[in-house]
Amino acid sequence: MTPLAPLITSFLRDYMPCQRGYSPRSCETYAVSFKLLFDFAAKRTRTRPSQLSIEQLDEALIVDFLTHIERERRNGVATRNLRLAAIKAFMRYVEYRVPSALEQIGRIKAIPIKRHDQKLVRHLTMEEIRAILNAPNLATRLGVRDRAMMHLCFAAGLRVSELVGVLTANVSLQHAPSVMVQGKGRKERCLPLWKETARDLRAWLALRGPVRVPELFVNAEGAPMTRAGFEYVLDKHARAAAESCPSLCGHTVSPHQLRHSCAVIMLQATHDIRKVALWLGHADLRTTEVYLRMDPSEKLEAVEAVIPPELRRGRFKAPDALIASLLADTALPP
Repeated sequence: MTPLAPLITSFLRDYMPCQRGYSPRSCETYAVSFKLLFDFAAKRTRTRPSQLSIEQLDEALIVDFLTHIERERRNGVATRNLRLAAIKAFMRYVEYRVPSALEQIGRIKAIPIKRHDQKLVRHLTMEEIRAILNAPNLATRLGVRDRAMMHLCFAAGLRVSELVGVLTANVSLQHAPSVMVQGKGRKERCLPLWKETARDLRAWLALRGPVRVPELFVNAEGAPMTRAGFEYVLDKHARAAAESCPSLCGHTVSPHQLRHSCAVIMLQATHDIRKVALWLGHADLRTTEVYLRMDPSEKLEAVEAVIPPELRRGRFKAPDALIASLLADTALPP
């Protein structure tokens, strides 16, 4: 039996960051996938994660794991495919180091990506955004921080990983306020800020205090803000905003919905999908095209630009027998 621990350790700590040049955020995302997999495999085999072997991760266990995260954890198909992609990447690494497992790895690599319905992504209206941004108590330090975080996430259309990774040194609040962020693929982009967003950031920097971490946003203990921490903050204020904005009642607001909302508003203002793609940091324009399906005004312009065919007009005249039957059906019993 081939121990699994040395393989996954070298994959996450040497192969991905050093040989392939993956960013720390990408390595963290892969690590989450394997944590879920090893927890599931340990319960299935009634052993500890550190005692698992590569032979125990066969095709049947992987398929059961994918079913588990869909049914038990209520993850979507997109998340299921993401976990499968991480497992296949690890198996491609293992096949060069454990030749005896080639047949087993081949069966795992043959597990297909699952197709799924591509529904319209939900975005927030400007009224809902305003209600959420007005929810924090600006008389407190954490309230000022929360307003600045949520405002920057929306105004710049940031991913949550980009938001919590913003460095104080990369924020310029001079004559032309801007922020530089590092997105997927470690591509940097510099984004101008609204004066209202810059005002909230200045208020937070005035209260941030002498913390030792370079990140712009920190938690109550002075440590860098985490993804889970921002999700908690946003959910808390979204529930508070539902009291003044009924359309938020019963809805869960995710950080990515702030990004979607920024994209839709920018598309409606510019009518240029390329500018939206540059703003969001999309490498492929096809990724941004989802917002074209969300915005009905784009389709309305297409409808108004086309001259409909001229058709012969007619008028329907019901026969006497039909009218008599309708009257008979509606007649009240004596």
